[in-house]
Amino acid sequence: MVVENHKEEVPFGHYEELFCKADAQEMAARCGAQWDGKEFFLELLGKRYAISHPEYGIREVDPEQRIATGAPSGTLRAAFPTGSIPYPTQTFLLRYLLESKAVRWQGNWKTFREMPWGELYIKPYTGRVLTRAAFTFGTRLDAFKAACQKMGAVAVSHGDAGFQFRLIGGYEMQILVWEADDEFPPSAQVLYSDNFEQGFAPEDRVVAGDILITAIKGNM
Repeated sequence: MVVENHKEEVPFGHYEELFCKADAQEMAARCGAQWDGKEFFLELLGKRYAISHPEYGIREVDPEQRIATGAPSGTLRAAFPTGSIPYPTQTFLLRYLLESKAVRWQGNWKTFREMPWGELYIKPYTGRVLTRAAFTFGTRLDAFKAACQKMGAVAVSHGDAGFQFRLIGGYEMQILVWEADDEFPPSAQVLYSDNFEQGFAPEDRVVAGDILITAIKGNM
């Protein structure tokens, strides 16, 4: 295969290779992921994905069809084939299975800076997540609200607009947005459930914020 997008395809290829060699039972037990002997089933921001192992393949599955037909998980309709699922999403799901773990949420919220290694990564995080969210959503607040509601997010009482999302497994995120006024530009904050401290590496927390913003933007 000729690699055309080195920034996304090369990391994906690395984790795909590691995934194919990894022990499926160990990954399922560590992450608490559903595993039927052929595929893992993960839900990311309300979309359900089936990931085959040991030969890698990914498809987005339709939970409504399963409810309607009672079909076993292995026969769920592939709504989107591998090629249409962005590489960052695929890489994030692979890293989740390879490196994350199920950790109980204690009910507290953390900013990125407050978590381990947050200070070290705060500059790239601010540009990639907070500034991007502020200027993507803070200038289009009504569209932001509509998109979050469409995705089934729960409104929270912080910011000019704020919503809570289930990212994956037992991991929750809140995104808060403030509109610009005469004195200040738009701003945003992202909060993470406290289990992110132990369950995700700092670079994956950055990617989680990026994926959340991209998903909301895609629904605007």
